Amino acid sequence: QVQLVESGGGLVQVGGSLRLSCAASSRINAMGWFRQAPGTQRELVAGTTRVGIITYASSVKGRFTLSRNNARNTIYLQMNSLKPEDTAVYYCAADRVAISATPEFWGQGTQVTVSS
Repeated sequence: QVQLVESGGGLVQVGGSLRLSCAASSRINAMGWFRQAPGTQRELVAGTTRVGIITYASSVKGRFTLSRNNARNTIYLQMNSLKPEDTAVYYCAADRVAISATPEFWGQGTQVTVSS
C-alpha cells in the first residue's frame, strides 16, 4: 500500500500562483494530480513517470508545471496564472505503471480556491 501526503493549496487571487506537493510513502512509477470542482467529474491535470514523461491537460498547458524528485518520491505542481476555473479540490494520485483514469492510490485532497 502506498500512502500519498499532499501539501500546499489555499486561497489565491486571479493571476496568482500556488505550489502543491505530494510525497509517496514508497517508490512508485506513476504519479500525478487530478482535480474535481463541485458538480463536475474528477479530471487529470498532469501526470508523470519516474523516467520523466509528463502529460498535461490542455486547460493547464503553459500555466502549470509538474516536476518530480525521485529520491524523495515526491511530485510538485507549480500553478501559475491561476484562473477562477482552476478552483477545485486537487488530489494526488499514483499508479504502479502509468496514471490511469482510476488510479490505485489517492491522497486526501487539498482545496485550491482562485478568487476574482
